[in-house]
Amino acid sequence: MYRIYEERIQKWIDESRKALLIYGARQVGKTYLIREMLKRNNISYCEYNFVERTDILEWLSKAEDAGDISNRLALYSDVPLKEGESVIFLDEIQKYPDIVSKIKFLVDEGKYRYILSGSNLGVELKNIRSIPVGYVDEWQMMPMNYEEFALNSGISGTMIEHMRDCYRSERPVDDIVHKKLLQAFYYYLVSGGMPTVVREYNASHNLERIDKEQRSIINQYKADFTQYELKENKLRIRAVYDNIPSQLNKQNRRFVFSELDKELKFDRYENSFLWLKDAAVAIPAYIVSEPESPLRISSATNVFKLFMSDVGLLTCCYPLSVKREIISMDPNREINNGSLFENFVAQELYASGYELYYYKRKGVGEVDFIIDRDDMAVPVEVKSGNDYKKHSALNHLLDNYRFEKAYVLYPGNTEIVKNITYLPIYMAGLLGQSGDNIGDIIIPAL
Repeated sequence: MYRIYEERIQKWIDESRKALLIYGARQVGKTYLIREMLKRNNISYCEYNFVERTDILEWLSKAEDAGDISNRLALYSDVPLKEGESVIFLDEIQKYPDIVSKIKFLVDEGKYRYILSGSNLGVELKNIRSIPVGYVDEWQMMPMNYEEFALNSGISGTMIEHMRDCYRSERPVDDIVHKKLLQAFYYYLVSGGMPTVVREYNASHNLERIDKEQRSIINQYKADFTQYELKENKLRIRAVYDNIPSQLNKQNRRFVFSELDKELKFDRYENSFLWLKDAAVAIPAYIVSEPESPLRISSATNVFKLFMSDVGLLTCCYPLSVKREIISMDPNREINNGSLFENFVAQELYASGYELYYYKRKGVGEVDFIIDRDDMAVPVEVKSGNDYKKHSALNHLLDNYRFEKAYVLYPGNTEIVKNITYLPIYMAGLLGQSGDNIGDIIIPAL
């Protein structure tokens, strides 16, 4: 299955002598992709899973120096390793995060190359005494975005290129292509981007089987809540996570902690919220009082909307009848897709590396998202229905502040009205890229 991260790993293989650290939520495909890229490049490697190999953990903690570590890792390998060429892949390192601080000495030694991977490392890395700057290439891996899903589900690379070209030139997408891309978008709302779920979607197109895979992932997340967090916070983490769908389904999507417990406020739940954010299973969008760059200056960290890291895991909470209605593309369907559309846009923008913000003012209304792009604040409104030109809060911003660009994402085609660009909802991920960078992702021949 094609992933945009293939190019990053290939670049590391070809050019870098540093260690590679890949982290992200469970089940986003880290281990699978690392193995596939090493095999594709005919690189000999050994793999140690710290969850399964507790014996490795025991002596790692007692190792005297880098030479001792590398010698034992090579000794226990099932395949012969070549010094200067072979890779040692250490997986599930959240069980021994201190290996990150020791990697400097292994890189300096230069015997082997190292890839480190694990889940919940956004949480664990905070506890590491020091991460060696200049010795580690690191990045967070997300679920499949819309483009990856589309490419792996039958949409041609030619159609994706056409979509990108239409975004660059701000012209409508070909009607037939638009219909296919929009249908793929609605399928993505139901499937999401977790690789095992996408694989099941492609194999069966069976909503019940897809739902089963998604619920399995959610259960793994909840098991992590109880395994890695402080005892007194376990139930709070689960309570926050379980309440994301219901709070997003409100007209006012701001997360209200008093709805979990009327006696408790944000400060009692703050650590639980941060755990979910750092573990990459939830995505926050913070309110700003002034929609001007840099947005962080006027943001409030205790007022936010909270989204699921994968829109399919949000849709998993819906009955099968609702999912069937979502993918039917029936223009007369009565369900409100607003929360799903917003979660999709949050996921796409966050995967592009943006911190998310939103603007709300009493008597004016709310602008769904604002991002800092190229040192400019860019407002983004999300519409799921036919009233896509009704956006009083966005109009207020445009009347009172100067913006180079303002966007409305909706199910229709590209349209420009005065200083607002209306774009197909499936182009959300392109908003996270400046015009010069669009097209950097290499589309495979399918």
